[in-house]
Amino acid sequence: MKPTDIAAPDYFHKVVDCQWACPAHTPVPEYIRLIAQGRYSDAYMINWKSNVFPGILGRTCDRPCEPACRRGRVEETPVAICRLKRVAADFKDDITQRLPRPSPKNGKRVALVGGGPASLTVARDLAPLGYHCTVFDADPEAGGMMRSQIPKFRLPNSVIDEETGYILNLGVEFKGGHRIESMKALLTEKYDAIFVGSGAPRGRELDIPGRKEAAANIHIGIDWLSSVSFGHTDKIGKRVIVLGGGNTAMDCCRTARRLGGEKVTVIVRSGFEEMKASPWEKEDAIHEDIPILNYMVPVAFKHVAGKLIGVTFQHVKAEYDAKGRRNLVPSGDPEQTIPCDDVLVAVGQENAFPWIERDCGIAFDKWNMPQVDPKTFVSTNPKVFFGGDAAFGPKNIIWAVAQGHDAALSIHRLLSGEDITERPLPEVHVSSQKMGIHEWSYDNDISVDKRFKVPHRDKVIALKDIRTEVELGYDVKLALGEAHRCLNCDVQTVFSTSLCIECDACVDICPMDCITFTENGEEPDLRQRLKAPSLHPDQDLYVSSDLKTGRVMVKDEDVCLHCGLCAERCPTGAWDMQKYLIEMTHAGSACPTKSRSAA
Repeated sequence: MKPTDIAAPDYFHKVVDCQWACPAHTPVPEYIRLIAQGRYSDAYMINWKSNVFPGILGRTCDRPCEPACRRGRVEETPVAICRLKRVAADFKDDITQRLPRPSPKNGKRVALVGGGPASLTVARDLAPLGYHCTVFDADPEAGGMMRSQIPKFRLPNSVIDEETGYILNLGVEFKGGHRIESMKALLTEKYDAIFVGSGAPRGRELDIPGRKEAAANIHIGIDWLSSVSFGHTDKIGKRVIVLGGGNTAMDCCRTARRLGGEKVTVIVRSGFEEMKASPWEKEDAIHEDIPILNYMVPVAFKHVAGKLIGVTFQHVKAEYDAKGRRNLVPSGDPEQTIPCDDVLVAVGQENAFPWIERDCGIAFDKWNMPQVDPKTFVSTNPKVFFGGDAAFGPKNIIWAVAQGHDAALSIHRLLSGEDITERPLPEVHVSSQKMGIHEWSYDNDISVDKRFKVPHRDKVIALKDIRTEVELGYDVKLALGEAHRCLNCDVQTVFSTSLCIECDACVDICPMDCITFTENGEEPDLRQRLKAPSLHPDQDLYVSSDLKTGRVMVKDEDVCLHCGLCAERCPTGAWDMQKYLIEMTHAGSACPTKSRSAA
């Protein structure tokens, strides 16, 4: 293998698994260390730059970072990255003076359709550069699905108001209660660019017998949640069935419990493990005495003279073909009718673009989705960009934020007369953490603590009020303990071939056997000769140039804990611990060219 080029911007980025997995590439270990130091405002600002909504995401994020966390490779549970994000938001000082100031307008106007996370991210990036950003939303207040579809017991309005306010106060014009009815009409208003972040506003229907006759008590989940959020709905029947296995279904069932549902049951066509809901969402529902029944497919809504009395289900089982594809087939058990007063249908969401005329230069595919470039987020109309659920279908807030950043960069480059397909490299900083000969500026003593549980409000109290937040968040002591579980994956082991005397001291002291001195070879062969099994070939090997004996140093980045013992033990300083910090390129940030070294 060739020697590893650690100056390549993605090499160490990929090693910081949590940050690599985060769509917005938030510098996770950096802000966790700041939390451990009690520097909550600094931790918040690092988050705000990357993911825009730290307080919101600290409560609601789907946490793609946590399954990637290196801590999960040495014990069962990863670091509670998401809930530590909330700590930064909960304990920060007033940070308004640290936010960008509204800039003089540069004469360019950008329209943003939808007031959710994608559009607000675009506005957050463009407004400080002088763009006049106008956000249109059918709802009276900003936030989009964050405000309308996430229950208040998970996400209080005060948090949404604060974090959307930070963006609107940058000089963004918000037109609430203003639904865009025609893209053609919007295009005539001479905006220099248009961003569509209207989400996936339509819940999927369930067209089975009895749907029309019993319609008064059958509700589409996301519409019903919105109605609850804005105070239009405040009660439901005592017996409630929720159809669906995603996070919306979990929000529906827990909301129904707080609005009078005494017997609320979630019924899913798949198995429990295959449900799309996040594991912690399922746990919270079960904790609130909501049973989840699996492998049951609704076949009819039962009614008497238009009054819903129950739902009939067919029992199914999973069968797999030779390629491992799953099919649900009847199990042979008799159909079962479960009595109920109301049904909440949460079987998925889809996009709806009745307001975009098909002759305004925006092409749609066979699924009635706009054709959007996945890198630049531009449509076939060069002035119109899409992002969030409106671009590629329902995902979650952090994906909408990441796409908003990318779309804002494209819009900025377009309106600056630059090529939007050119995506400038991020800024990368690598700095030694050496203090003295064998001491470091960070705490590299690995905590043995298991994951700390987030305190919850007593269930009896929580179920009495739909606006009472259930999760209380970490206090300072618990946050410190959880922060210490982070393995500092961004503090990299950097090897200097010229200083190595091949004494193998680093090999002897490494607790994970991740360092091997051996003859070079092709990667498949080399992976077979490492001291520890190389179980994840998607993580790179760190290979040195030839040493004096002709051997090379090979370190498996997948196994390394970044404990720094190799650098402490090395008698010549061939190993160093260097902190890696990457700053993703956003609109208006310093933009290194592709030819520039990233380190």
